[in-house]
Order: sequence, then structure tokens, then C-alpha cells
Amino acid sequence: MKARVSPLLTAVVILIASIAGLGGGARDAIAAPTPLPSRAIFKAVAVKTGLNGPSAFTFAPNGTIWYLERGTGELRTLNPGTGRDRLVFDIAGVSGSGERGALGVALHPRWPAKPLVYVYVTRTHNGHLQNQVVRITVNNGVGRGLRILLATPASSNPYHNGGRIAFGPDGKLYVMIGEGHNPSNAQDLSSNLRGKILRLDTDGTAAAGNPYGRIWSFGHRNSFGFAFDPRTDRLWESENGPECTDEINRIVKGGNFGWGPKETCATTKPQGTNNSGPSPRLSPKAFFASTIGITGAAFCNGCGLGTGVNGDLVFGDVNTGSIRAVSMNATRTGFASSPRVLLTAPSSVHSVEVSPDGRIYFSGPSAIYRLVAA
Repeated sequence: MKARVSPLLTAVVILIASIAGLGGGARDAIAAPTPLPSRAIFKAVAVKTGLNGPSAFTFAPNGTIWYLERGTGELRTLNPGTGRDRLVFDIAGVSGSGERGALGVALHPRWPAKPLVYVYVTRTHNGHLQNQVVRITVNNGVGRGLRILLATPASSNPYHNGGRIAFGPDGKLYVMIGEGHNPSNAQDLSSNLRGKILRLDTDGTAAAGNPYGRIWSFGHRNSFGFAFDPRTDRLWESENGPECTDEINRIVKGGNFGWGPKETCATTKPQGTNNSGPSPRLSPKAFFASTIGITGAAFCNGCGLGTGVNGDLVFGDVNTGSIRAVSMNATRTGFASSPRVLLTAPSSVHSVEVSPDGRIYFSGPSAIYRLVAA
């Protein structure tokens, strides 16, 4: 997630219309960003305002929202029907400077039979600043203990910590850790977990079938959004570029997505930011030539926004506060059109999630909203 503002409305949106899997072989289709229609057809309905940095949230099967206060480390629940908000647990030692903080939250796949909440957080532990995956046991709505499942050193630079976590259709926990503002981390496959997407068992150990220990894919810069396509189970990720090339990637096992020490915005996009490490390297399925600070993403699968959006990938950004959608191709391995703006949100967009009834929600710096047809 980036805080600086980029002139999106003058930027060129690049869509990778087809791609030959690993390596190159892509043809580029170039289109201007699709503007908002003269009459708004979507709107944001506030679920709860006046919140304190609800950057990450998720849903329980009964529709309760579980969210984190990024800067304080508070784990809270919100009833979207009544607005009742409750503190569940206060994570100690959280550092909320820059892009650090309580950044990702997920419930055990067997919730509530397994009342375990997973949190990705930057915090000081035994004198060391770390990015951690922790697990909190909840009884009767109260967190009773915290267990550290994974810890990796946080960068002295407070940016590029990543933060998205989610359980996949395979029951494994996927975790995005940013490269800590050091591109070389993304290509280091030793014990360095920065610049990687991890795939973990529920106890934090490496899941069977991973290509590199805990690591599922590498060559990533910084990401605050990924989502599993409910129709194919494929994993899609939104990823921040530097001053160029925000990306949308289809994540594959062992894939190298090319971010690393050779990165540059001076060459043809997106090759300049996908040129490091061993080949073959994977190109993004879509990218923005000028950055928007792309963030959360979710799939509309009967989300109530009409047939024109059904099946699309919906995502947000922090620079312009827009909600966009992009249509999948027939095989759902890429995109059939360029991203289009659905809505200019009341603020920057941090996370985008789907409720148990399929509706799309998103959060900003101080509120959680539901996306509806106007």
C-alpha cells in the first residue's frame, strides 16, 4: 500500500490481453481508463464510520465482521446490522508507523468449531521488531491468549510490509510479506521470507507441496490484496509498483514474478519491473503504467451488482479512492477488457472483502462500507 498520490486519470491503463504462461509471449492491448458514467449506478453504504484504521477485516459465517485497528493492534467485532462494536483482544507491542501495524486477519476455516483468529502484525517482541503471524484463541467473544506462529525481521524502513492473509480453498493459510523496501529480498530463497507469498498449515508450519519451504511464490514487491476465484480456486494478487507498474497477477506455485534488484521504470512496461531472478518470469495479467496504490481485491460472484459486474474481479486503491472491476476471459486465466471505475469511494480504499451472502464490502481509514447498486 502506498500513500503518495499519482495522477491516475491521466495515466494509461495497460491490459495484458493474452499471455503464454511462463516467460514472455504476451500481446499488449492499450486503452484509456473507463470514466464514471454520467449517472451513478453504484454507491457506498456506510456500515460503520468513526473507526480507527480498520485496514483489515473479514467475515464469520454468521455475517459478523472481524476487523483490526492497524495502529493499535486491537482485534474487534462489528455487527453490520446493529452497528454494535466490541473489543475482543488487544495485541501488545504493535508498531503502526508507515505501513506497519495490524495488517491482516483471518478466521480458522472450521470457525466457530475452531475458535482461532489469525493476525499478521508488525510488533516488537523481546526487543526485536518483527512481522509476525499470530493466533488468538477466542472464548465467548474474548481473546484468551496469543501464540506466535511465524516471525521474520521487519525492515528498519517502515514501508513494504505486505499484510494480506487468507485461508484458501485448500484450507491453507496464505500470507503476503512485502520486501521491506529492499528489492533484493524478493529474489532471496534462503530463509528470507520478504517479498514472498507463503502457504502455511494452521499451526504456521510449511504446508505440504510448497516449492520452497514456507514459500509459495516469490519476486513480489508489496501487496495488500489477493483473492481466490470462487469459480476456479485460482489465486489473484494486486501488487504495488514503484513510480510505475501497479500489477494484477495470477499466482502460481513456485512462480517468480520478477521484482528484484534489476528493477527500473526506464524501460518498456512492465518488463522493467519484472526482470530479476531466474527465468522463466511471470508477467502481470494487467497493470497500470502510472501507479494508483492498488490495494484490496475480491470476486463478485452473485454480489448483487448486476450481470455487468457478476464474475468480475473488484479492487480498490489508496491514491484516488476508486473501486474498479475487470472482466475475466472465457477460461478465467486472464482479462477480457481493461479495468473500469465503478465508484469513487468516500476515502482511500484499503481492504475489499466478500460477505457470506456474496456482497462486497470495503474499508478505508475510518469506516467500513458495503458496495451496492444505486
